[in-house]
Formats: sequence, C-alpha cells, structure tokens
Amino acid sequence: MIRVFRLFIILSFLAVLSGCAAKGDTVVLKLAHGLDITHPVHKAMIFMAERAKEKSAGKIRIDIYPSEQLGSERELIEQVQIGCIDMTKTSTAPLESFIPSMGVFSVPYIFRDHDHRWKVLLNPIGKKILNSGEKVGLRGLCYYDAGSRSFYTKDKPVNSPADLKGMKIRVMKSKTSMEMVKELGASPTPISWGELYTSLQQGVVDGAENNPPSFYTSRHYEVCRYYCLDEHTAIPDILLISYVVWKGLPENVRKILQESADESMMFQRKLWKEKTAESMKVVEEAGVEVIYPDKEFFRSKVRNMHERYRGTEIGNILEEIKAVN
Repeated sequence: MIRVFRLFIILSFLAVLSGCAAKGDTVVLKLAHGLDITHPVHKAMIFMAERAKEKSAGKIRIDIYPSEQLGSERELIEQVQIGCIDMTKTSTAPLESFIPSMGVFSVPYIFRDHDHRWKVLLNPIGKKILNSGEKVGLRGLCYYDAGSRSFYTKDKPVNSPADLKGMKIRVMKSKTSMEMVKELGASPTPISWGELYTSLQQGVVDGAENNPPSFYTSRHYEVCRYYCLDEHTAIPDILLISYVVWKGLPENVRKILQESADESMMFQRKLWKEKTAESMKVVEEAGVEVIYPDKEFFRSKVRNMHERYRGTEIGNILEEIKAVN
C-alpha cells in the first residue's frame, strides 16, 4: 500500500505539471461530475467558475464536464486522486471507501432537522470531515445541499419498513447505506446512477432512494409511481479538488477558489430549496403517489446502527453531531 501511494504521489505531481494547465499565466482546472445540466449543483458549479473568473480578472478558468462525460462517480474520484482531472462533485456516500469518516453521513436519522444539519456542516465538526481526505489525495472545498433521501418504488407503495421486505432497492456503493437498507428489511443492490433508469425499467431493482430533485431530473418518476418521504438520510454532496493540485496552486489562487466555492454553496442552497418545491409539484402532477409515513417506524428499525458504532470513529462523530445545538 505504501508503494502504491508513493506511485500515486509521483503520478499526481506529473499530472499537475502537465494537466492542471496553465495557458500563459491562466490557471485552467478541469471539473467533471455525473449530474444533468439542469441540476442545482451543476448550476452552482457554473456560478463558482464565473465567480473565480471574475475575482481573478480572467486568470482562473474552470472547465466543467457534466453527465458522466469523463466517467462514473467513483471513477471521477479516482481520477481526482491521481490528478488526471482536478476537481469533481460527489456524494459523500461513495467517498467512505476512500475516507471512512464520510460514512457518518450515511447513518440514518443523525440530524434533528434541516437547520441542525447545516449547523453541523458549517461548524468545526463539518469542516474537520470536509478536510479528512487529504491523506488520500482528496481535499474538500465545500458541501452542497442534497436534501433528504427517501424511497421510491415501482409496483407497490411503502408505508412502513414492513413493505420493503423482499424488495431489491438500489443504493450507492456505500457500506453504510447497504447496511441501512438491510436493517429496514430490503435487499440493497448497488448500481451506478447512469444505469439506474434502465435497471428500474427492466426490473433489475424494485426501487431506489434519493432526494426529490434527483427523482425528478433523472425522470425516475416515469417508472416509479410511489414516493415514500421517510427522509432516512441527509447525505450532502461535496466538491473535491486533488490535494496535490491544491498544494501546487499559488496562495492567491487557492484563496479565490475557496471563496468562489463558498459562495457557490450559498447560491446552491437557495436553488435547492426552489428545485425541491418544483420537483414535488411536477412528480405529483405526473401521477406519482406521495406517501408521508410515520418516520418513527423507520427510526426504530435502524436505531441499533447507532449503538453498533459506539466507541468507533464514526460513533464519536455521532456524539459530536448530537451535541450541536
């Protein structure tokens, strides 16, 4: 592992020299992600690129490649690690394979409400988690709102965990997410986001779980006619930059990039709120049955997960999160 990581560092420095380009004295950064161009997070990254260009008088250029043009979510994380691309946006769930502490966000019902979540993300706990990937070549720039994740299904509604029994539910490639779905009685099935629409159509899985804007923009509501708002997890998105690329940037460029990312986060939170309301309206008008279950049924089924983390790194973070007022 040490030899592999040393090789990664060497390759990363070579990538920085050849890739994170400089045209004249202009810094050019390549940012790739898997979302559609109508998604609030994509629009926020466009906003960030514009702000960085403006603040630097055109000396910072961020080229953005959406819709999995350069690879799947995990592939993009790996490309950022070795500096093949400079930046990516990912959910924190698949990041737990690289940064174990990120797994805390996939533990169900860790936040009391929306306000508590953002208090946590923006205080020292959230910032510590954001920067916890530097040892594996990944540096977090900011969080983006990804709302709360809930189940949507094809053929039958979910009113309680009992209804999930025997169902195959698509999850992200996250050990914690898979454990949660098992606790609720379903069979977790990891499938990449780009393949999910077809998998739902063909019956490879019976349903999935995600937030309202993603349910809408993916058009999964065309296949899944039931949406159960149990809101089991609130897994944020995170904007990543290669740590080697970051360290190789001049201090003034790093400052502008961080400021632009922070501003894009605030811009995205506003867009997210608007997009969530729009998404719920559209899917209901399209005939999706929206279910508002008693969340306590779901909380009680996964309570043991919290207990099992006691004494571990994630358990300690959970205690810190609970203490935030």
